[in-house]
Amino acid sequence: MDPLSLGTLGRHLQALRLARGWSLSQLAAAAGIAKSNLSRLEQGNGNPTLDTIWRLAVQLKVPFGTLVAPISVPLGEDGVEVRLLDQGKDTPQVDAYWMRCAPHTMRLAEPHTPGAQETLTLISGELEAGPEGETRPLSAGDSLTFAADRPHLYRTGDAWATLLLSVVYHQEPTS
Repeated sequence: MDPLSLGTLGRHLQALRLARGWSLSQLAAAAGIAKSNLSRLEQGNGNPTLDTIWRLAVQLKVPFGTLVAPISVPLGEDGVEVRLLDQGKDTPQVDAYWMRCAPHTMRLAEPHTPGAQETLTLISGELEAGPEGETRPLSAGDSLTFAADRPHLYRTGDAWATLLLSVVYHQEPTS
């Protein structure tokens, strides 16, 4: 992640944490990361994994895109690149992503916030995707929608896979 993107992520993390009245220790423990790592991220340093950013978003109860917007460079690791395309401001909140996976890559994704649904459309290549134990093979042009609030995976074959992905976040009813 470039310095500008790290700075953006850090500012968003700190503002959201403080708005909730949480200490560094509280958020770090809830997200399962070291307090020192969270402190470095808030200062615009470090090298967070996609899973770390997702875990922080889930604990802060915000869409992944809220932490990374307006970062326009692809975020990636271990053969997977993800780029936020747009973040809807309506209710329910919808984030749209471009994702590219290298050949022979398996990406295990942690659950998103409760009630989240993911829809992906495969643009090129072949992909197996969906909740663990319920994956489905996809070819270019195929789409799949599944509950993303449980562990799910993406697995490629012999070629790169490119897909468009949207996450619809469940809106908690107001009382």
